[in-house]
Amino acid sequence: MSKRLQGKVVLITGAGGGLGSAQAKLMAKEGASVMLTNLPEDPIIAQSQPATGLWDNAKQTVESIRSEGGQAELCALDVTQEEQWIQAVKHTEQTFGKLDVLVNNAGIYYHAGLLDHTIDKFQQIVGVNQLGCLLGMKAVVPSMRNNGGGSIINFASIYGISGAGTSTAYQSTKGAVRLMTRSAALEFVADNIRINSICPGMFDTNLFESSVPKEAWEPLIEMVPMKRFGKPEEIAYGTLFLASDESSFMTGTDLVIDGGYTCP
Repeated sequence: MSKRLQGKVVLITGAGGGLGSAQAKLMAKEGASVMLTNLPEDPIIAQSQPATGLWDNAKQTVESIRSEGGQAELCALDVTQEEQWIQAVKHTEQTFGKLDVLVNNAGIYYHAGLLDHTIDKFQQIVGVNQLGCLLGMKAVVPSMRNNGGGSIINFASIYGISGAGTSTAYQSTKGAVRLMTRSAALEFVADNIRINSICPGMFDTNLFESSVPKEAWEPLIEMVPMKRFGKPEEIAYGTLFLASDESSFMTGTDLVIDGGYTCP
């Protein structure tokens, strides 16, 4: 039986995080050539969005993929910068010959009540989560058109579906990602470019651990019908499906992976 992504080239953002690393490894295992990207740990480039440890994690993921016979490279990318997107796509094409799949996985979280929000924090989270997603789609569409089509996977969230009583800025960006996904899906459907979003629930990742106070974990787990956090590989299999030809009749929709959180 052939691998599910054999011959495909994938670009994934935020590849140094737990979800990004798991997705990159699985897609490489399934035959894809993977361009991992992450914000570099450079005090000048990353002054507004520090990526402590994530760049090294991305390097280790590349090494892990290669050690198992897979194809992977690492490219520096600040998703809020359009020129860096253009260069990342160009580098991917020069390295692997084409680009079939974009995974807009990069994101940041801001755990705060509305009255504690600041303009700077709001603009920062909009820049990464929302603008970064838009710039990514804009950068890859010409390449995918030339290649006869492709799949774009945008990361939204269950908190782009329902309210949580906090983190208003974060939730606003994820709701926006869902609607941008639908709009772009209709705009480029004639180009054979499918655009879908993934809405994760609460997952045990470095982003969650660094953003949500420990005392809040147990109440959050109790809100999940499965009574646990998700595992990174459970998101990775969803991304794999949307990246593969198995989802060829899906565009403009959400794939919700949340342990039943949005059911009630």
